[in-house]
Amino acid sequence: MLCRIVEQSGRPLSFSLAQHARAPGRWRHLLDRLTGATSRGLPMRAQVCGRPVGLLFGLELTLNPFSKHPSYVAVEKLPLAERVRRLQDPEFRARLLGEDTTAEGGFLANISRRWPVMFLMGEEPDYEQPFNRAVGAIAVERGVSPEEVALDHLLSRGGRGMLYLPFLNYAEGSLDACYEMLTHRDTVIGLSDGGAHVGMICDGSFPTFMLTHWTRDRSRGERLSVPWVVKAQSADTARAVGLHDRGLLAPGYRADINLIDYDALTLPAPELVDSDGKPLQARASTSR
Repeated sequence: MLCRIVEQSGRPLSFSLAQHARAPGRWRHLLDRLTGATSRGLPMRAQVCGRPVGLLFGLELTLNPFSKHPSYVAVEKLPLAERVRRLQDPEFRARLLGEDTTAEGGFLANISRRWPVMFLMGEEPDYEQPFNRAVGAIAVERGVSPEEVALDHLLSRGGRGMLYLPFLNYAEGSLDACYEMLTHRDTVIGLSDGGAHVGMICDGSFPTFMLTHWTRDRSRGERLSVPWVVKAQSADTARAVGLHDRGLLAPGYRADINLIDYDALTLPAPELVDSDGKPLQARASTSR
């Protein structure tokens, strides 16, 4: 169908490509089909991202694992500091941990099946943690329930601790699939979710992550070179979307030049702030 669209319109086309845990190898089949199309001269690209597509859970965010527990619902509209105080109360905590969710569908209804693939978001985030550092594995190691591990972390940093659930591009517990997608001849870096789902997803840091993780910090597989990542995020992207007057440092081209202190470049954990950049005090709306 995508080939017919390109053939009949005469215009370039791109589509999103990611690895799903239910069919971990299907993305390779799609890349093979794409290679066949581009070999016939069709201007097509797959947009891929360089890290998992993941959800963030937190007491200030749209959802957390206890959002549909009756005890939590009773206090969810309290200011964050008061909610933290109630959640730390031993009697309230025991009651909350003893409840089941009332959610009938979605992530929260199946949260108990996701502890083996859910991670603690640290102040220096690691987006390629092994499964033996997931919430479920930590719970076994400590001899407690996954819910206790999750709650303790959510209450850290004054109630601003976050949990991270990668649900695409992490079926095998590494970014090896991302590496193959990124380095394929017919893909382009894309899919940075920097605005939608504002209370659950924070992927606006993709460009920095591509530099810090893939060229310098990755320890669980192959890396990419700095020139490759810069070209992929400038010239290749510009060409893919038809902006032929930028993406290179060349006469007549538009250019923004970024000077980067590479050794000091860091990527902090996501945080929820208001429009002035200050930590958000009020509860994040569940309607986001």
